[in-house]
Amino acid sequence: MLIDSHCHIDDNRFDADREAMLQRARDAGIGHFVTIGCDLETSRAAVTLAQRYPYISATVGVHPHEVKHIQDGWYDELRKLAQSNGVVAYGEIGLDYHYDHSPREVQRTRFREQVCLARELRLPIIIHTREAQEDTIAILKEEKAGEVGGIFHCFSGDAWLAKDALDLGFYLSFSGVITFQNATMLRDIVKTVPLDRTLVETDSPYLTPVPHRGKRNEPAYVRHVAEKIAELHTLSVQEIEDATTQNTKRLFQIRADPAAAQPRRAQVHFAVAAPQSRLHGPSAPPGRPSRRHPPVSSHVGHHS
Repeated sequence: MLIDSHCHIDDNRFDADREAMLQRARDAGIGHFVTIGCDLETSRAAVTLAQRYPYISATVGVHPHEVKHIQDGWYDELRKLAQSNGVVAYGEIGLDYHYDHSPREVQRTRFREQVCLARELRLPIIIHTREAQEDTIAILKEEKAGEVGGIFHCFSGDAWLAKDALDLGFYLSFSGVITFQNATMLRDIVKTVPLDRTLVETDSPYLTPVPHRGKRNEPAYVRHVAEKIAELHTLSVQEIEDATTQNTKRLFQIRADPAAAQPRRAQVHFAVAAPQSRLHGPSAPPGRPSRRHPPVSSHVGHHS
């Protein structure tokens, strides 16, 4: 069994065949899916999916592209959504200096706020970082993100970012990018990352792996990522399946029966409720244990 640790099942590109797409993935041996919130609306949609399907978990959070839209009441509602059944992490959050869809100062401020909210909720963090490695690591250290740990999703950074992320207790999740012809440096990094810190994802419907380039990505294709990692480590695909599945279950505390196949309701409605009027709300319930991975040594080299 494989777990797709990062996908966007609510995306409208799946509207025409969502049920068939999920069944294709399950037929391909994908036993669980983590669907990601990127703003308030998609966080609600992710929670709705997790409440319908026993084999889907959800995250909530605001992507760096969208943080310029955060309004009073958003954090209140995200805090409440995070306490819903099936929510396993906070994100995806971080910094993106490539597109700069939100001003960089706004990105940094909102990133700090959301790391603090994840720590309050005792949820691991899903990190998006692009061309912002130094600021990302600095903020994670300053805001004590290592207390909850998390994932650098769709990892495509260099060796120093890999080492810094591992030193913070984070996992690295690899996507179809590692199958791309020009991803030689990234494949070299994959070889150095300990298997007990490695996850697999599709980021579907984006980043379709070889041999399906040019088509819409979907969770079934996470198997191609696992196969490439197996090749790079000179291991069997089964060994990669076992390692990455256990890692994902450990981090997200997923205990769902992989054989569970029936949705809980007949239809999903992605309703969008009005945001609340306050920025702050009640704190998270006590008792959620830390999901931080204990520090391990890494073979990834130091940055210069």
